[in-house]
Amino acid sequence: MKNNKAFENYLKTKQEIGYVPLEKADENTYKRIGFKSGLEVHQQLKTEKKLFCNCPAGIYHSDDDYDAEIIRHMRPTLSEMGEYDGTALMEFKTRKTIIYRINNRTTCTYEIDDTPPFPMNRQALDIAVEISLLSKLNIVGEVHITRKQYLDGSIPTGFQRTAIVGVEGEIPLKHKKVRLLQLSIEEDACREISDVGHTRIYKTDRLGMPLIETVTYPDMFTPQELAEAAQVIRFINRSSGKVRTGIGAAREDVNVSCKGGTRVEIKGVAHIKLIPQLSHNEAFRQCALLNIKNKLNARTKKENWNIIYKKINYEDYNFSYQPMKQAYEKNYEFYAVKLPYFANILSHFTQPGKTFTDEIAGRLKVIACLLPPFMITSEDINPKYDEKTSEHLTKIAKSLNATENDAIIIFWAPKDDVKTALETIQERALMAFDGVPPETRKWLPDGTTTFERVLPGPDRMYPDTDLPPIPLEDQYIERIKRNIKYTYDQILEKIKKWQINENIKTYILRNNLVPIIDEIIAMGFEPKFVAYFFGQNVKYWQYKKLNNRKKINYRKIVDMFAFIKQNNLHHEIAKRMLPIIIEHPNMELQSVLNILNFKKRKKEELIAPIDFLIEKFYQLNPKHNKEDLINWIMGELRNLAIGNISLKELRNEIQKRIPTKA
Repeated sequence: MKNNKAFENYLKTKQEIGYVPLEKADENTYKRIGFKSGLEVHQQLKTEKKLFCNCPAGIYHSDDDYDAEIIRHMRPTLSEMGEYDGTALMEFKTRKTIIYRINNRTTCTYEIDDTPPFPMNRQALDIAVEISLLSKLNIVGEVHITRKQYLDGSIPTGFQRTAIVGVEGEIPLKHKKVRLLQLSIEEDACREISDVGHTRIYKTDRLGMPLIETVTYPDMFTPQELAEAAQVIRFINRSSGKVRTGIGAAREDVNVSCKGGTRVEIKGVAHIKLIPQLSHNEAFRQCALLNIKNKLNARTKKENWNIIYKKINYEDYNFSYQPMKQAYEKNYEFYAVKLPYFANILSHFTQPGKTFTDEIAGRLKVIACLLPPFMITSEDINPKYDEKTSEHLTKIAKSLNATENDAIIIFWAPKDDVKTALETIQERALMAFDGVPPETRKWLPDGTTTFERVLPGPDRMYPDTDLPPIPLEDQYIERIKRNIKYTYDQILEKIKKWQINENIKTYILRNNLVPIIDEIIAMGFEPKFVAYFFGQNVKYWQYKKLNNRKKINYRKIVDMFAFIKQNNLHHEIAKRMLPIIIEHPNMELQSVLNILNFKKRKKEELIAPIDFLIEKFYQLNPKHNKEDLINWIMGELRNLAIGNISLKELRNEIQKRIPTKA
């Protein structure tokens, strides 16, 4: 069922802002809307212990594996300037109960804010300095630990300990350089298990793990540049060989704005491949909100604008919409809200499949903690309710003296949440007069976003008095420099010489394979063969045998090539040995050859049967061509030849022995 008028308005407003899908957008598209973006890339470090205590890092527990629960309620406090942080006030409105599930193996009294911090993990600091140098950042003279407020409950203290390590660097993209603002070392937050209604549950196993945050300037002007920059930062981090990989080990906060808009942060994007679609849709969402701003300000003034609402009696209407029936059975209260001059605003396009209604609904879900579905409107583009409910909505609109210039929302909520819900609707509607509210948004798998929280203010960091500054002397920095085997520029230069395609290059960079490949090349193997061997064969069997769930033992592959060299085998045998050693990494390499029925043979022994095979082919195929003959003999001798001579050499020997008449 469609509300045809609302759906037509959705399509019309989508056209008004000039929305085009990502695949049809080009550089001119983003110039037109003034696309601008930056990144904050978080990367966990591969350390044995957490950042400010001696608990082990990198050990995760299942959701039901915990020894105790701690319950907390977050409350805002005045800053030194006598002000409240906007995020803190928003979180306080939610009346959330925060539950931490604690496992004694990975959590101590520091994590739950019962004891002061231990000295910073120096192993983690060493890695942060090394990656700062790889990112061409200037290392600070002293590391000053500060507290960054986090009031969503993800950190029991209400703040994250963080410290700047490097400033003002740059990374290379294909066609430009991107400036880096800084690199910080900080402790990771808890893992969220669930967030339903007024209860949010966290696990503390990840809490306190060391990570770095690389922050760029807003130097990316297309979604593709944004994704490329995220990839380069990831490759640089991984080139150290000292960062964690896998799900959740790296997360990107994507900051996006358009011309006339403001910075909006898409939080914790888990996959770089999602960044283009998310940033594209966010930029156009801001264009849509600016269009709404212009329409509203042309209709009325923001000053003295207010919603008009009234409580409605469910029994007077006996709604047939099932969610409303269920809400009535739970003793929820029902309210009708008139938004003066908001006609065709609730159905205004914001993102693919979403309208301004979703802007309000997103905040109601987060701030008032309402569980969807919790509202219907006069402009639902795809209403799930029936005609009877539509008739009731029309009657209720008349009871509020609504005209064709107004819009109507009906919502239902527990009594204790009604006041917050009404305040939230009023607040978000008033924001529409100003355009784009600065906020943090949660990414969704379909490439759209939803409200997560108010964007924190710039003054949420203050010095940590529990920990002294850490001086970084020149000798210390020089020692870290000497331990760097390759800079990122050197890695790119090596890869360029190998003349490999882009997909193989990405695989090698993603898995930090240049040192491994270099080690094999140093044994005397041809560089291009080794690079393609990893980018094609190893990659294929990684998915085929391990389903990409387990890590390959690359050291075993190095040992395999050393074995091939030591036994004077031809390198092609590596392709046959590979699937066996991936599946059975502890098997002796000689046993692998035995499984393959490989036998060391001299060239003369291998080519001896060629004349016999030629005659046999003639007998089996009176009508033949030369290429069929060569391919058939290659097939007969291939497995015997691999590891003894190259297949190219075998083909040449076959061609030499074929009579001219063939």
